[in-house]
Amino acid sequence: MCQHPAHTRGDILDSPFSGRSDVVTIPEPDADARAHSDALREGIRQFIAAEGGRIPFSKFMELCLYAPGLGYYSAGARKFGAAGDFVTAPEIGSLFAQCVAEATAPVLSQLGGEGDFLEIGGGSGAFAADVLQAFEAQGILPRRYKILEPSADLRERQAERVRDVLPTHLAERVEWLDGPISESWRGVVFANEVIDALPTTRFVIGDEEVLEEYVELDGENFTITTQPADALTAAAVRSVELRLDAPLPQGYRSEILPQLPYWVQAVIGPMAAGVLLFADYGYPRRAFYHATRSDGTLRAFRRHHVVSDVMAWPGLQDITASVDFTALAEAGTDAGFSFAGYCTQADFLIANGLEKFATLAEGACADEVARLRIREQVKRLTLPSEMGERFQVMGFSHQVEFDAAFLLGDRSYSL
Repeated sequence: MCQHPAHTRGDILDSPFSGRSDVVTIPEPDADARAHSDALREGIRQFIAAEGGRIPFSKFMELCLYAPGLGYYSAGARKFGAAGDFVTAPEIGSLFAQCVAEATAPVLSQLGGEGDFLEIGGGSGAFAADVLQAFEAQGILPRRYKILEPSADLRERQAERVRDVLPTHLAERVEWLDGPISESWRGVVFANEVIDALPTTRFVIGDEEVLEEYVELDGENFTITTQPADALTAAAVRSVELRLDAPLPQGYRSEILPQLPYWVQAVIGPMAAGVLLFADYGYPRRAFYHATRSDGTLRAFRRHHVVSDVMAWPGLQDITASVDFTALAEAGTDAGFSFAGYCTQADFLIANGLEKFATLAEGACADEVARLRIREQVKRLTLPSEMGERFQVMGFSHQVEFDAAFLLGDRSYSL
């Protein structure tokens, strides 16, 4: 039995560099994992050398997570679930997917059977398998279920999960995309814990200018240095400051995604009608850039523990940062969508049938142990100390009605 509980990536939302007592030392990787990490480390060293001796931290994070064959999400180690490094909501059980189906089935109905469902980053494939069964139970199915997944390894795992779990008539609806949809389409875009894994820019407020963090080589090790930020990053940071109560103080470090509006527009493609639904951990802007988060929200995860050194063991640990939900709201509306709602994960699930689905699941259980597992699933998804408030859900719509999915706990006032 695992000595430590399985954690979500939202379990610790403050910076791990603040001396928190819950940042613990975990055993070093075994020989095979060490060799894998060393190979990626050497590749990053060569890339830095070829780029003149330094690269932006965002590029370093991109290589650590997505370098072909070696990056954290591109290689073969198990990431999700109790045997991996963290647990996502779909890994806890099927209730999460059932509630998402409840929220989005009316959209598919409005689209008259011509709507597709696009999942950005398919994880282990658990969500795809569960949500397609939930849609069928409601008597409505997406025309196609598309997964935009850059990792070849994860694609294979998702395909295996789909084949093993779903009946043929559902499995045949699933397809994997090599890039965003290029032709006009209608449907649902869903992304769970995706934006937190986008390579993020790290900035520092200097004396009279915005600085950006870079990664350089210090002998065999990686080290952080700063350079004046480019025009895009500097403008993005100054725009954030204009919307805060006061300018960020000198020395303040944090993250920003100046590319977020472009990423949102790219992944949705030329959508003619439909909705966008994002679930992730983070804060509204004023809380994201609060004075107590003077070193940002960047952190790494390995074996259900926060790792204080995000540059340690490239390829073996997840690197993540919390989401600025105000920035996401701006990106969605800038893409031409209407803002539909923003609330905690707990309120979203409750508003979209959680109690009904949990009751049905308990009624189908053969014994009390199985019923307790359902109740534990509900607790993990909804309790404030678990995922209930640490994770939030945000939605957007275009040419369809979607506001009913956000009937409880509106938090748009905080944006």
